[in-house]
Amino acid sequence: MDLIFEYRAQLWAGTITTIELALASLVIAVSLGLLGAWAKLSANRLARRLAGAYTTIVRGVPDLVLIMLVFFGGQVTLNAVGYATGLWDYVEVSQFVAGAGTIGVIFGAYFTETFRGAILAIPRGQIEAGISCGMSRSPIFRHIIWPQMVRYALPGFSNNWLVQLKTTALVSVIGLQDLVYNAFTAGRSTGQLFTFMAAAFVIYLTLTGLSDVALRALDRRYSRGVVRA
Repeated sequence: MDLIFEYRAQLWAGTITTIELALASLVIAVSLGLLGAWAKLSANRLARRLAGAYTTIVRGVPDLVLIMLVFFGGQVTLNAVGYATGLWDYVEVSQFVAGAGTIGVIFGAYFTETFRGAILAIPRGQIEAGISCGMSRSPIFRHIIWPQMVRYALPGFSNNWLVQLKTTALVSVIGLQDLVYNAFTAGRSTGQLFTFMAAAFVIYLTLTGLSDVALRALDRRYSRGVVRA
């Protein structure tokens, strides 16, 4: 415990970075998930095909491979395009941006299917009833689709978020000083790697536990008035 206390600032900084990375990638993932669900349910054939290709490709490639491709290849590609077009000078992609962007894109594919399934679970008759009452698309989405979509999507959303939170540990391989990177560095420098990995274990377990409590509260809010079998 003395070692943990001595390196508490390093572990705390890594924990904050992990939380920031998880939240930033969650915003990207949810945005892409909603867009992907809309595209898959769209009457436009091109939109459906693009969304299908996105989810198929992303879910078929290991997360670590995508992170390394984006971090090492994305910067080269951006600079090559900038040099060829003259639109921008040298661009350096930070570890945080590469990690958050890639994890967001990865889990956007999973959220796409989660949101699509939730929307399909809404009885079509309710939407038709809203149309027959003269409601436009915006009120139908706000008052009929969104509340029920959230309720149906929450189980899958919760699972995806917990997995996404743990996936942030992969960014340590590209040098981002997150919880795993800082814990590994401290453990290697002191020769007490197990102690610091155990500390990281406890911190991740705490974060997932708090997330689970918050998601259960959200589930209770959106399940008011719903009779469960």
